[in-house]
Amino acid sequence: MSKLHFTTKHANAATVQRQWHIVDGTNQTVGRISAKIAAILRGKHKASYTPHVDTGDYVIIINADKVTFSGNKLDQKTYINFSGYPGGKKEEVAKDLLKRRPEVVLERAIKGMLPKNKLGRKMIKKLFVYAGETHPHTAQQPKELKF
Repeated sequence: MSKLHFTTKHANAATVQRQWHIVDGTNQTVGRISAKIAAILRGKHKASYTPHVDTGDYVIIINADKVTFSGNKLDQKTYINFSGYPGGKKEEVAKDLLKRRPEVVLERAIKGMLPKNKLGRKMIKKLFVYAGETHPHTAQQPKELKF
């Protein structure tokens, strides 16, 4: 009887094995790199992927200031922030935001590709974006991830 009954193994917080990955953003397209990193943060690259559990890995992105946009997005894409007050809408073109705060461009792109719930907010905390070459996570011994 035991051979006729199979159960699906679901991951839980105790069984998740997390790794650290480092990604170089030099000459990478924002949308393409964001989609791949969002899948890693969710854990979709693992055989033990479970939709209701955070099975993803940690990701470090360096050289975020050297990412590119395809087409005319650098001049035409606008990032909008709204404070909730009348007249509290601020718009900024991608070129200016990339110059001023390059980390935010990738963070917003990746956050938009994650679930919009408690699980998604937990996943985005495993993302670390840095504009330059250096990062403070050398003790975690991240493995290089190439796309």
